[in-house]
Amino acid sequence: MALALAEAKAAGARGEVPVGAVLVDGADGRVLAQSGNRIVELNDPTAHAELLAIRAAAAWVGAARLVGADLYVTLEPCPMCAQAISFARLRRLYFGAYDPKGGGVEHGPRIFAQPTCHHRPEVIGGLGESEAARLLQDFFRARRG
Repeated sequence: MALALAEAKAAGARGEVPVGAVLVDGADGRVLAQSGNRIVELNDPTAHAELLAIRAAAAWVGAARLVGADLYVTLEPCPMCAQAISFARLRRLYFGAYDPKGGGVEHGPRIFAQPTCHHRPEVIGGLGESEAARLLQDFFRARRG
């Protein structure tokens, strides 16, 4: 989670919402990909940290399914990212701060609980929650001026 938090800090420094994600091989802990949000930089509303990490890892591995991989992300994934996590067949999802407004795992549509969800990763929420939440709070407090 430390690497994901570093990616979140870098995203915040670029003016992006500070969310970071790291995808690792669940068997040996080797980092497959890591990213922070790049929505503003890329002018792409889908350039969430999770999606960028999944895309990079899939390209590097040469497979659309990343069975056995674990994702560490600083914020509860939104519904779009949760669905991508399911499609990628990730083994486990660790996330930091909960997102009651925009989350799609423990809040909102709860993607993995839907009967139409074909793959449900193991989910561990609240890992590094206080630091992840503080990054987000500080970012939005500074923007409100």
